[in-house]
Amino acid sequence: MEYVILGAGAAGITAARTIRKADSQGNITMLSTDTQVHSRCMLHKFLSHERTAEGLNFAETDFFEKNRIHWKPGVTVTKLDTAAKKVMTDKGEEISYDKLLIATGAESFIPPVGNLREANNVFGLRHLKDAQAIDAMAKKAENIAIIGSGLVGLDAAYGLMETGKKVSVIEMAEQILPIQLDKTGAYEYQKRFEKAGAAFYLGRKAADTIMNAEGKITRLVLDNGTEIPCDLVIVAAGVRSAVAGMDGEGIVIDRGLQVNEYLETGAADVYAAGDVTGLSGIWPNAQKQGETAALNMCGSKVAYTDRYAMKNTINFFGLVSMCVGLIVPEEGDTVIAREGASSYKRVILRDGKVAGVLLQGDISHGGIWQYLIKNGIPVDTIEKDIFALNFGDFYGMKENGEYQWNTALM
Repeated sequence: MEYVILGAGAAGITAARTIRKADSQGNITMLSTDTQVHSRCMLHKFLSHERTAEGLNFAETDFFEKNRIHWKPGVTVTKLDTAAKKVMTDKGEEISYDKLLIATGAESFIPPVGNLREANNVFGLRHLKDAQAIDAMAKKAENIAIIGSGLVGLDAAYGLMETGKKVSVIEMAEQILPIQLDKTGAYEYQKRFEKAGAAFYLGRKAADTIMNAEGKITRLVLDNGTEIPCDLVIVAAGVRSAVAGMDGEGIVIDRGLQVNEYLETGAADVYAAGDVTGLSGIWPNAQKQGETAALNMCGSKVAYTDRYAMKNTINFFGLVSMCVGLIVPEEGDTVIAREGASSYKRVILRDGKVAGVLLQGDISHGGIWQYLIKNGIPVDTIEKDIFALNFGDFYGMKENGEYQWNTALM
């Protein structure tokens, strides 16, 4: 059996490991645009010089040799021929497959504003090569502008500030971390970033750019006319699934590669997992998708049902937060919040069930909230402080000491 995997990220590496466990004899070929295996979640550690490129590798150093995987780094697939079961690469190669997994991930989205897409000092932060280019240019940069204040944008800001750089962050929402936190939780981080020297421009958008004769943007022009000087621009305003060249016969692309519950595309023996599917943007789900797709490539019939994806853990300046589920309540929802001297908690209830939770300062017992949200368990019949809930509230004990689920709560 000839297995071909496109991409060496969380989904691709997990899939390769799973295939080798299930099929000790099949041939596995991996192709990746990246030349080094790395965790994109740790790229800011490279910017802060806490880790080297090698230190970002999340696979064992002998992973490819031990699992007998033929890895082709620095190779990009430019075309699929799903009828002939072949992939064509930018190196002029044609590689045949029996089973194909597309795990090419996602790419930074650079908006068509001014010269952002043409300038040579504008970068996304999605790959190691992005971090390396940013680090090289940051050595001589005095002013760094970051468009977007989500996790990627603030990770970049935090990493660069660790090396003494001055950063300005532009965010179109009225708060930072608008997808992850509410205003109360976000403001705690904003205060800490500002105290460390960051400047925020909230409720503003980049409307234009000023570029010099060397092809570098020297100023970002905001929608209110404010000009922000910059030697380097990092765009963290979202991503797009990396589907370039993936439009083979039978494959449907709609923001991401469309897959069924078994992570099969519309083309025979072609599967997809990770960010390229648009199903999830978090690491554990990408790994689960890679594992599920791999098992199905090896002949199993395993459905991917864990499509719940909204979970983030944040830690800047020693303040940790965890958010699971919904962040923005809708009409009819009940919001319960509690703020202490060093902690903040907020729960969103919908139809008697926990729809979202935000914990800041103290995220202990976070597992119970993930369990309640993921499984849609009612909590409106439990007569106790909602912030004191624990697993014991949902389980009883048999006479023999065995735990059992309290079906009365369903």
